[in-house]
Amino acid sequence: MTQQTILETALRQSAVDLGCAPEDFTKQHPVVVQAADSPDARKYLKLPSACYMVSYGSNIVASTIPELMPAAKQYLDTYILAHCFEPPHLHVLHEALKPFGYGIGTTAEYWLPDLRKLEALPCDYEMRILTHEDFAQFYLPEWSNALCEKRAELDVLGVGAYDGEKLIGLAGCSADCAEMWQIGIDVLPEYRRKGIAAALTSRLAIEILNRDKVPFYCCAWCNLPSARNAVKSGLRPAWTEMQADSLEHIAEMNRGG
Repeated sequence: MTQQTILETALRQSAVDLGCAPEDFTKQHPVVVQAADSPDARKYLKLPSACYMVSYGSNIVASTIPELMPAAKQYLDTYILAHCFEPPHLHVLHEALKPFGYGIGTTAEYWLPDLRKLEALPCDYEMRILTHEDFAQFYLPEWSNALCEKRAELDVLGVGAYDGEKLIGLAGCSADCAEMWQIGIDVLPEYRRKGIAAALTSRLAIEILNRDKVPFYCCAWCNLPSARNAVKSGLRPAWTEMQADSLEHIAEMNRGG
């Protein structure tokens, strides 16, 4: 697998998720398409999304329901790419969506392996390869980033760090779509800042590539510890996303629901 095939795989998957063509992400102008669902989309996405914007750096592709298309087009035509995913401009889009019962929901940055930098990093603790059959005992709050009990059937591979027989760190991946597996990572608080997270993340990324799948990693822009882990692990930013949500669900999230 090459750096180009990794990128092309991600572009194909984003095209499936948004209902557009892979080449739409490399155009030099915004693209707006009608939102649709697909059985091949990433499993955790709630589709069709009211307004779903993705950028790989050249432009923004927006997938929206019909009634939100004019607002999305006006927004993307008004502001330059570099500012469309950040305040204060997102407030403008939020206000444009409110009359239809929607607002800005989530934003995130996604990472792919950098084959020039990805390597198996050392760890002071024993690391073990884990498979789906090993995960049943680990669906606990401390491993909620590495594993997802709601979609347990998708948790296919992991790497654990052990202090004796005690699991102290876990990187897990979910088969969220046919060609790409998403990495999540947890380390117990008392074992952090020892390089365990990067050792587990880099090892799991390599294991995924060895299985002819593309690993990807996601974090919020403000989650600097997670972003630093991605950089240290040999990953690099590849694309950004913004998804609108119903005002009711946004209010629920703000209440801690």
